[in-house]
Amino acid sequence: MGNNLPVSLLQDVGSEHAACLVACISSLVFDFAARFKVGGTTLNFFIYEQLPVLPPATYSASAPWAPDQPLRGWLLPRVLELTYTAYDLAPFARDLGYTGPPFRWDEPRRFLLRCELDAAFFLLYGIDRDDAAYILDTFPIVRRHDEKLHGSFRTKDLILDLHSSLAAAIRTGQPYHSLLDPPPADPRAAHRPGCLEGHGCFCTTPSGAGPARAGEERSGSS
Repeated sequence: MGNNLPVSLLQDVGSEHAACLVACISSLVFDFAARFKVGGTTLNFFIYEQLPVLPPATYSASAPWAPDQPLRGWLLPRVLELTYTAYDLAPFARDLGYTGPPFRWDEPRRFLLRCELDAAFFLLYGIDRDDAAYILDTFPIVRRHDEKLHGSFRTKDLILDLHSSLAAAIRTGQPYHSLLDPPPADPRAAHRPGCLEGHGCFCTTPSGAGPARAGEERSGSS
């Protein structure tokens, strides 16, 4: 194994904080910072220890754009819906307080969920809109993927729009309201009870995308 980091195991950390950590290290702003440390395709222990992970106490404080709830309460529904798409992760979902069936793989919802999280972490790291725009321009694979399928760099466009909305909520004290309907991790966004249990899935997503399917829309990060 040498000094490589093949897997990271969390000790004495609850599932909620683990989910918040997943959101943090999956964000584009964290990816950007990590690329300055990682020289190749190997993540070493000493590099991992230098990465700018937000401390656990961050998630117990109020969400800056929704002061009526802790930050983890804002993040967790989004992480839950993005991660719990098969019964394999049912124990993790239960640890987060959710006992319903997995969530449908609805590409438009997943795109908006990811962009909300990315915009949030830009603000949590103190990155203003102009700097966020610069950072997003350093992800050419995401740009090419977007432009090929949608004709524009829509990931950047939406993240910057959401960054402005979250920043406005912080400035005015009026809570941010998600564009998602139903809201993140709402049972209406999940499969029907019993679906996926050996009989396939024939649920139709609210956006009309058809049956849930595997695969992630964001292709690559650099």
